[in-house]
Amino acid sequence: MTSTGKSLVVGVDVGGTFTDLFVLDEANGTARIVKVPSTRGEEARGFMNGVARVADSAAAIATIVHGTTVGTNALLERKVARTGIITTRGFRDVLEMRRRDRPETWGLRGSFTPVVPRDLRREVDERVLADGTLHTAVDLEQVRAEARSLLEAGCEAVCVFFINTYANPENERLAVAAVREFWPNPHVTSASEVLPEIREFERCSTATLNAALQPVVGSYLGRLESDLRGQGFAGELLVVQSNGGVMSRQTASDLPVRTALSGPAAGVIACAAIARAAGFPNAITGDMGGTSFDVSLVANGEAALAAQTAIEFGMVIRSPMIQIETIGAGGGSIASVDASGMLQVGPESAGSVPGPACYGRGNMRPTVTDANVLLGRIAADRPLGGGLLAALDAEKSRQAIEEHVARPLGLDVHAAAEAILTVANARMAGAIRLVSIERGHDPRRFAYMPFGGGGALHVCAMMREVGVATGIVPRYPGVTSALGCVIADMRHDAVQTLNKPLTELDVGDVQRRIHELAASCQQRLDSSGVRFDEVREVIALDMLYAGQTHTLPVVLADAGKVPLTAASIRAAFEASYTAAFGRVLEGIPVRVMNLRYARIGVRPKFDLKVLAPEGEGSTAPLGTQRVFHHGKWHEAVRYARLELPVAARIEGPAILEQADTTVWLEPGFHAEVDAHGNLLVRLS
Repeated sequence: MTSTGKSLVVGVDVGGTFTDLFVLDEANGTARIVKVPSTRGEEARGFMNGVARVADSAAAIATIVHGTTVGTNALLERKVARTGIITTRGFRDVLEMRRRDRPETWGLRGSFTPVVPRDLRREVDERVLADGTLHTAVDLEQVRAEARSLLEAGCEAVCVFFINTYANPENERLAVAAVREFWPNPHVTSASEVLPEIREFERCSTATLNAALQPVVGSYLGRLESDLRGQGFAGELLVVQSNGGVMSRQTASDLPVRTALSGPAAGVIACAAIARAAGFPNAITGDMGGTSFDVSLVANGEAALAAQTAIEFGMVIRSPMIQIETIGAGGGSIASVDASGMLQVGPESAGSVPGPACYGRGNMRPTVTDANVLLGRIAADRPLGGGLLAALDAEKSRQAIEEHVARPLGLDVHAAAEAILTVANARMAGAIRLVSIERGHDPRRFAYMPFGGGGALHVCAMMREVGVATGIVPRYPGVTSALGCVIADMRHDAVQTLNKPLTELDVGDVQRRIHELAASCQQRLDSSGVRFDEVREVIALDMLYAGQTHTLPVVLADAGKVPLTAASIRAAFEASYTAAFGRVLEGIPVRVMNLRYARIGVRPKFDLKVLAPEGEGSTAPLGTQRVFHHGKWHEAVRYARLELPVAARIEGPAILEQADTTVWLEPGFHAEVDAHGNLLVRLS
């Protein structure tokens, strides 16, 4: 395709099986999708193959926004750079001691291997007290000697982490400057620059992971940008953050730890926008891929943010990110019968290589996809990915389920396949309850929005399990994360610890800090070269009652415009506390722990109606397909989902097919196409 002018905005999401691209032509007001196979370990190859299919030349593309799992995969697989730590004497084991938690709360076993081994964690003389008083000036000769020793030990990156730098970073600033003078690359991380916040483990963990990821993510993004420039791309390469915003390529290289949940976050942002446009400000999202099922909650049109997450046990990242709960229940999740005779599904996955048994690549253990194939919900002669995968082998699915599930449980093979889906659905429903009921939300007041390659196969089951009244299947479920890349605004977050009783808080000092954080974040927005429709800010305080451990985020409405007072801060805290816990605690002093600031550059938006079907379309069936459901066979009518016109209504049982997913509409359900091309699924 030849595009005139630089009117193309492209969102790119690199998954384990496919690289998805959402292409928006701003000049023509049109959108389309591109899918190409991913290359594990060489993510840039799939990325560039996809870009090559967008236009004759990359020069036609104005902006590329990338949701990447490179950092996440590097942490999970421990394929990070060899990293050293220089820290305050007596604190080299902070990373290993953590919060004295264990992988299994009630077990006597379990181990933890820190990202940085003990021999690469070096101590130097320096000390700052908790109130910021300089007790011992840093010995810079020791710092230089330890840094040179780490270089000799083969370290590619180093993290300088001194105690109490949230209160006074001067010693750490001097040490970092000394190391950067001779370190042979830019991979020197200052913990106080990454996270100037109280709590030494969280600061150490976040900064160390950032240092370990810098060479991996930085080199990947650098190569990517170089390849794009070599093909004539002169626009901006942006990267999605875990908080659902985007940042420049340079910022992502400096702070790669903020990309830890980049891909899943983009999907949630897209779902939030689609649900709002469809008239559902409250939605629960479910991203079902090949390995995992990621669930998040959108309330009042906004995705919920968490202050920190753990990529896996002990790998804690403290940075604002969209709250996403992940379980091992994807299409490739393996089903097995354990020693007690119980059927288990996941967390082990066949992934994309070798993949489910029906892929014919050597795996003969049954997966969720195999169960869907055997039961007729996925037609073996119409393979996944719009033909990017070869025809599926339903007989191999049958053999795998027969051997590993049906015989051990004494079941018919179809009953065994349905049992696999029942267990998988129950696990996914549990994840939905975790983000809704367990956090005080009634799921019946939310719409359920499945996306990812496998989510729409289970939409009716999730509605039945959780009691959701409406399901929203987006126009392109398999490329929703790529769509989110195009929608996401640019966002930069900052934090500073205050740690003061409210009665002793210097409100003038707080306002001065807000102005400083605003200027710093605005500088990052300005350096991106991106045009914004407007710039917004969010100001919040982490507050708690004296004696409590956990803080409550308190958003200060109009804090940048209305003068702050101790009374207005207390009123905001009590309102937030009442909303969260139903009451306030009289007579107990209030403490202000942290100041949080976010600056959001609102990128130009496009009307989601460009996704709607054009013209009269067609509701003509493509034929029928036998589907096994609730113990018996049904004749499900097949439709080309993308051909269905606005307002078309389809009654279940039905199979709605499209290149990036399949929708299974159970008996007793119906679906209608709304003005944005979504399928609204409800009980008939």
